[in-house]
Amino acid sequence: MNSTETITVPEALHGYPGVAFGGYVAGLLAARTAGRHAGQAVRVDFRRPVPTRTPVRLDPDGGPGGAGLLDGDGVLLAAAAAVAAPDGVPPAAPSWAEAVKAADAYRADPPDGQVDCFGCGLDRTPATGLRLHCGRVPGRDLVATAWTPGPELAGPDGMLLPELVWGALDCPGNAAGRLLAEGPGGAVTASLTARLLRPVPVAGEGLLSYAWLLGVEGRKCRVGTALAAPGGEPYAYAEALWIRPRPV
Repeated sequence: MNSTETITVPEALHGYPGVAFGGYVAGLLAARTAGRHAGQAVRVDFRRPVPTRTPVRLDPDGGPGGAGLLDGDGVLLAAAAAVAAPDGVPPAAPSWAEAVKAADAYRADPPDGQVDCFGCGLDRTPATGLRLHCGRVPGRDLVATAWTPGPELAGPDGMLLPELVWGALDCPGNAAGRLLAEGPGGAVTASLTARLLRPVPVAGEGLLSYAWLLGVEGRKCRVGTALAAPGGEPYAYAEALWIRPRPV
């Protein structure tokens, strides 16, 4: 079956200029994955950059129980499918005080990078971005941030939009690769597998996003990420593969 549904990602929701924010795109596709239900893990693989400001077509037959995004020439840009939950148990969340301190350290001495990324850009406000400013947590192999989304990022039910929950599981993985494995800037998300456990309220005491390394092999960096309440109760977790740029 061919789909006539198209999706156009606004430029405001970019990771790199002209390229849609990966976590947001993954969340859009996950919501359209056949057989998805609360607590089901979904894996999204990125084949090519998804552009902003340009309509891309939803392919509901993007694989067994999956969905895909196609460009105007029918080339596959990204594909999603329901999968088994990621193996392993996420490490315990840092305390709120530790996450605040880590975020403050990041802002005081940020690595070179895209300052306007929807997920981690320093130029964003709580109304226009997620502000996932993940710094190292002293004494632990974690990066983390404490953050409070603006009410503009909530859905009609007052909860963080699911595609933004996916977004909160994306950029922290890049921070883990850069700060824990001393990687270069310019990495891109190759795949993101996430499990959303329960709705995430926007109003309240704030949120913790944190990430850790799972392994590095050449230009490939595998990471785990999680989103939690200030007391450490999990909302969602993920595993991701990031690809670092080729040396110049």
